[in-house]
Amino acid sequence: MTMVRTPPPPPLPVRDRRAEGEWGRAALSPMLTRLAEERATGVLAREHGTLHLAEGRVVHAESPLAPGLGLLLTAHGTLAPAVWRQAAEQAGDAPGAARLLLGAGRLATGALELCHLGAVFDAGYFALAPSSTPGHFRYGPVTASAALRPIPVTVLERETLRRRLLLHRVWPDPATDSAPLIRADPLSAPQVTPRQRAVLSRVNGNRTAAGIALELGRPAFHTLMDVRRLAAAGLIAPDPAMSPPPAHPPPPPPVTDPDIALLKRLRDALEAL
Repeated sequence: MTMVRTPPPPPLPVRDRRAEGEWGRAALSPMLTRLAEERATGVLAREHGTLHLAEGRVVHAESPLAPGLGLLLTAHGTLAPAVWRQAAEQAGDAPGAARLLLGAGRLATGALELCHLGAVFDAGYFALAPSSTPGHFRYGPVTASAALRPIPVTVLERETLRRRLLLHRVWPDPATDSAPLIRADPLSAPQVTPRQRAVLSRVNGNRTAAGIALELGRPAFHTLMDVRRLAAAGLIAPDPAMSPPPAHPPPPPPVTDPDIALLKRLRDALEAL
């Protein structure tokens, strides 16, 4: 009998419990912290997104990796796409379009605030990611809607930290967040939820998690959570030829304060999108 030795499979990523328990001693963006302290108004451009500040608070955020306000409003019937396009063309940007639609009675304040906060937290998550290039701030007026609540920088940073920690607990390998995803063939395929099935059906070796979120019109963070759950179940994996280098270890859990109570209520509401 001839014995054939096969190489062992690569080890699965493991949770770094030390990283989960460590408390950070520095802000995600010292520049953003300084701008908040001086109550600056303008636009902070970072490698993966931009934050619009009015008197030191975030009033709008954008990232190519996250669905914008218009997509969140139109993807599931809250607003007709043609109505949003017309308002965006007239106003020139998303906050201005929202202000026009509110004034015309075409959009409910509650629906707009929910999608606005979801878009800011999504884009802010990417904008505050570790970066290889310095950020740049441009002082000047920004478009904002009086009907929308500005978000304190501390709230945005803590929500970003909370999201990183949640993702780490589900599946500690961050490569699934940015690399093209491929289907895996586990020996025993587990059951998946309808939301996860929609994500899984779009994994084709070319799409990333961000691309799937844009195609589905869903918040990027929810899609990242589904992707990591599918990876933990052995159903998908990052393309090994395209995976980025390992990311920084996850940040500490967020500190509880009165502002976080708002995030908990919004998180429950955002799950329905």
